[in-house]
Amino acid sequence: MSPVTRRSALTVLAAALAAMTTRVRAAAREHREFIAAAFKMKDEAVAAGDQPYGAVVVKDGRIIGFGPSRVVLKKDWTAHAEREAMREAQARLGSTDLSGCVLYSTSRPCANCEAAARDAKIARMFHGAETTDAGPPRRS
Repeated sequence: MSPVTRRSALTVLAAALAAMTTRVRAAAREHREFIAAAFKMKDEAVAAGDQPYGAVVVKDGRIIGFGPSRVVLKKDWTAHAEREAMREAQARLGSTDLSGCVLYSTSRPCANCEAAARDAKIARMFHGAETTDAGPPRRS
C-alpha cells in the first residue's frame, strides 16, 4: 500500500470539484430554460390582459403543462398560473398524480397554489428570475 501524499489528495479533490462544477453548470442551464418558459407564460398572460404571472410543469426534462395566469379572463380566483400549469399537466398525463414533476414559476406560489402542488405530489418548485429552489411544496 502506498501512502497518500498531500499532492495526490489535492489532485483527487481538484478532479472531484471540477466534475461537480460541470454538473452544477448543466443543471443551471436546464433551470434557465424552464424558468424562461415560465416568463414567456407571464408575457402571454399580460398580452391577454391578465395578471403578470406564469408557470410551467416539467417531467423528465420536458414541459408538460403551460400556465399563464387566467384569473381575470376566467373570472376564477383559482386560475393562478401554477394551477393552470398543473391542470394542463394532469390532463396530458390523464392523472392528478404529478409525482416526479417540477414546477417553475415567475414568483413564489401563494399558499393555496403551494398546497395544490403538494396535493398533486409535485416533487420540487423553483421560482423567480434567480430560479430560487423552494424545495418540495409544503402546507402552510
